[in-house]
Amino acid sequence: MASAKPKKKNPRLASGRKRVRQDMKLNAANTSLRSKYRTAVKNVEKAVAAGDKAKATELFAKAQSIVDTVADKGIFHKNKASRDKSRLSAKVKGLQPAAAAA
Repeated sequence: MASAKPKKKNPRLASGRKRVRQDMKLNAANTSLRSKYRTAVKNVEKAVAAGDKAKATELFAKAQSIVDTVADKGIFHKNKASRDKSRLSAKVKGLQPAAAAA
């Protein structure tokens, strides 16, 4: 039985081998940043779900910075980053302050 994926061949040229090394490094960096982005967004959404406006506001400020960084590096499109920030901001602003809720 032949495997579904064809086996990848090692590049022969030095430039090709270097390209593979660079791609692996870049892929690891992008994966890490993408993960940091998702975690930041998730943390803000958790705080919003818990109804903690102070914490949500604080986490949103940190998330904004991460979202902008990821967009600047081209990992996500700038419009996606903008849309995510806008939606998070609306959720945070929709929360009642802790004093009014108590």
